[in-house]
Amino acid sequence: MSGLDDIAVTIRLNGEPRNLLAPADRRLIDCLRDDLALVGAKKGCAVGRCGACTVLLDGEPANACLLMLWQLDARDVVTPEGLDADEDAVILREALAAENAFQCGYCAPGFVMALLALLRRDPLASDADIRAGLEGNICRCTGYHSIIRGARRAAEALHAARADPTGESA
Repeated sequence: MSGLDDIAVTIRLNGEPRNLLAPADRRLIDCLRDDLALVGAKKGCAVGRCGACTVLLDGEPANACLLMLWQLDARDVVTPEGLDADEDAVILREALAAENAFQCGYCAPGFVMALLALLRRDPLASDADIRAGLEGNICRCTGYHSIIRGARRAAEALHAARADPTGESA
């Protein structure tokens, strides 16, 4: 539905330019899930406390429930769906799965987004760095030990992949 209060926004969404027309008060999470059928970012608390809706905004984690579309013009947004072909994200997801990091999985996309941004900034992140990088994400099922183990495993695998980009050992 369009009206006088609609705004036009052009964003780069998962690597593709997108022209969006929406009410000025439209939140990114609602646009993603309801208008674009991108449901990887979960609608959790809706007030920026749980991290379930985390996306990457210009490469940094951001809560989609707190972002208004008008704030995103000419910005780069990556949702969990945008990570499917990302080699670092594949390694991260595999490491988390190997450590049985999540039970229900509702929070998993948000954790992946936050961890991916962290490990790209700091491939050798310590446990303390990982904990700090995940401060905005809540898991109500699993606890955090397996998530930390999965993040550490991913950091080691990403570091190894960067040390030998061919994937071959000497």
